Amino acid sequence: MAIDNLIDPKAQPVRVATGFRFTEGPVFSRRGYLLFTDIPNNRILKWEEGELTTFRENSNGANGLTFDHQGRLLVCEMGKVTRTEKDGSVTVLASGGIERANDLVYAIDGSIYFTDPAKSRIYQIQRDGKARVAAEDCTGPNGVALSPTQQKLYVADSRQRVLRVYDIAPGGDLGKGRVFAECRGDGLKTDEAGNVWVASEGGLWVFDPSGTRLGIVSTPEQPSNCNWGGGFRGLYITARTSVYFIRTKVPGTRTY
Repeated sequence: MAIDNLIDPKAQPVRVATGFRFTEGPVFSRRGYLLFTDIPNNRILKWEEGELTTFRENSNGANGLTFDHQGRLLVCEMGKVTRTEKDGSVTVLASGGIERANDLVYAIDGSIYFTDPAKSRIYQIQRDGKARVAAEDCTGPNGVALSPTQQKLYVADSRQRVLRVYDIAPGGDLGKGRVFAECRGDGLKTDEAGNVWVASEGGLWVFDPSGTRLGIVSTPEQPSNCNWGGGFRGLYITARTSVYFIRTKVPGTRTY
């Protein structure tokens, strides 16, 4: 598949917000707003219909974000992973032995996978709420994403400059990771066709399900992460001081 089948070659990222120090963790709510983190400023921001507000101050180094099936916000923080309840209270889902949770993905069965590059670990929070180490063979686990079938887990190993893929067994156990593609990736997402979109050098690198690179979607600033929005037919991209949006031809994978 050519990259032109996934995105219009004339499409350009549109800047939707700027003036930050380092943006990360974009996630688009089904209620129509975008959340993302500004890590050095220690806050989570909300962008809705062109209006920018602060969702949470003193965010404890919040990085990766996602939602669960109830629309509750899941946050990677310093030393823990939390869930923001509907009433605004915060529940700690995992802590102890975690140095800095980096990125996470919510699975349809209710479990959560997240990375801690400082400990070279990939964790799983099981449906019963227990957290466990799922893999330790990835030296610098960073961004994480599920395949459309949720039978594979993709992880950016930033230290080794590769993307790894893990088969997911019933119950959530991970098989031994194998190299999927050469790429110094950060955040990543998949689309419904199984392609993998990775924030990397110069823009979003796009790989087909076999690991063949289809091309690069250039961005004005170095991207850190991306996530689907706009009816799951476009990507919000966090990139240094700004957030961008670009329309795609292929819909994104829904995990919440």
